[in-house]
Amino acid sequence: MSGTENGGPDDPFEEGGTSLLRQPMAVWATAGASVVAFMGIGLVDPILPSIARGLHATNSQVSLLFTSYFLITAVAMLVTGFVSSRIGGRRTLLAGLALVVVFAALSGMSGSVGELVGFRAGWGLGNALFVSTALAVIVGAAAGGSSAAILLYESALGLGMACGPLLGAVLGDLKWRYPFFGTAVLMAVGFLAITVFLKEQPTPAARTSLLAPVKALGHGGLAATAVSAFFYNYAFFTVLAFTPFVLNMSPYKSGAVFFAWGVLLAVFSVILAPRLQRRFGSLKVLCASLLLLATDLVVLGYGNHTTAVVCTVLSGALIGLNNTVFTELALGVSDAPRPVASAGYNFVRWFAAAAAPFLAPKIEEWTDIHLPFVVAAVAAVTGAGIVAVRRRALTTEAEERAPWHATEDGVTAFAR
Repeated sequence: MSGTENGGPDDPFEEGGTSLLRQPMAVWATAGASVVAFMGIGLVDPILPSIARGLHATNSQVSLLFTSYFLITAVAMLVTGFVSSRIGGRRTLLAGLALVVVFAALSGMSGSVGELVGFRAGWGLGNALFVSTALAVIVGAAAGGSSAAILLYESALGLGMACGPLLGAVLGDLKWRYPFFGTAVLMAVGFLAITVFLKEQPTPAARTSLLAPVKALGHGGLAATAVSAFFYNYAFFTVLAFTPFVLNMSPYKSGAVFFAWGVLLAVFSVILAPRLQRRFGSLKVLCASLLLLATDLVVLGYGNHTTAVVCTVLSGALIGLNNTVFTELALGVSDAPRPVASAGYNFVRWFAAAAAPFLAPKIEEWTDIHLPFVVAAVAAVTGAGIVAVRRRALTTEAEERAPWHATEDGVTAFAR
């Protein structure tokens, strides 16, 4: 990894003379399935009001679709390394995909909001198994080194976050149940692609304990990254889960807004983040982006409808920058094996993704429609403050690390 303070990769599309696009089929299969996995996060955005009407539920009840999903995802992060180090990366990916297929289909057949919330929890477990292992597989198998792998992963995230609302809008305009069935079909295709293109892998020699991710958080730099990302994710998922109710648009219009949001997220995370990191340094980029996100949220909360739409779309650019820098920090700031560091980091930050969709509608019920965005803005500022205060812990050890290539600590073993 390039030093987190001095900047990112020199060229996001060329590293070590290898093009980002020249990758083994196993990488493309995993990245493609990752796109669909990330689509599942924003899939319900355009249809939240439709689901509420279809199941006779309140906004706060429907928002639990995000809460149950990410709460289980957070807890499951303690299990993913434990499982993958025993059965191997390929089998863990397939198990995660199979769970998503089953629970996405069941979500589409839900007869009540309680059932749907429960099935989304099962979906979250499958997604946790898949997404956390997918990053390790891509890092281990990608040509061009670690920076290329991160950009591929962030590309999958951005494309998935952009296309999820679009798919939800197109299918959800017909019936709110159809996006869930569509996701199940796409994940089944991903299951077949992984089965065909990703070779069987031996289980890693060193097994990961259930508490390894928690122990990894004993490292000051990783702990600071995770806690800062926690507050950032609260702001992020206030936008994702609460804004659709504020915009109150048709599925197609809401889908278009979040598609534009996702496009900016992808462009800024993959293309602009490395360039800004190289010029200004990762921590300066991160602090500035978090403060700009806070400003954007306040304007979104107090502006008129058109302003809210514009600020929602613009937040995608800032979220894209934050996602890339936080991912690099989490995987490079400590000496823990990268799958373990990733699990510990995600364990902390996904709790905020569970909290924001639940708390934002409640705060609106208790106060007014503006305050949820003020709270989210304060969270973003808090995240920036942690980065500024813990700057030394976030730079020194990261710069001392060797270039970020897969090692025998568990990453390469996944990709063989």
